[in-house]
Amino acid sequence: MPIYEYECRSCGEQFELLVLKETVAECPACKSQDLEQLLSGFAVSTQEMTRARVAKARKAYANSTLARDKKIYEAEEIIEHTPALQEKKMRPENLNKPKT
Repeated sequence: MPIYEYECRSCGEQFELLVLKETVAECPACKSQDLEQLLSGFAVSTQEMTRARVAKARKAYANSTLARDKKIYEAEEIIEHTPALQEKKMRPENLNKPKT
């Protein structure tokens, strides 16, 4: 039971149609049978392709400024909400240290 794509030559309507043995292809908009069968596109996906796309997306995200800014924000939040780290940050010997 194939699904075909058609374009009506009369009104230009594009549509898909499940074609059975007795099916007569006609435009759902104008009921014309003057149709052009279109080439249908299809997608192929394998587990290897999916893994490669995910790895590429993760690498791009890890190298993005958004990811870097998020890491900095999370680190600052941890320091701000952890009393032991706040005390260490506020000690006089730590205030004049250059950041590495």
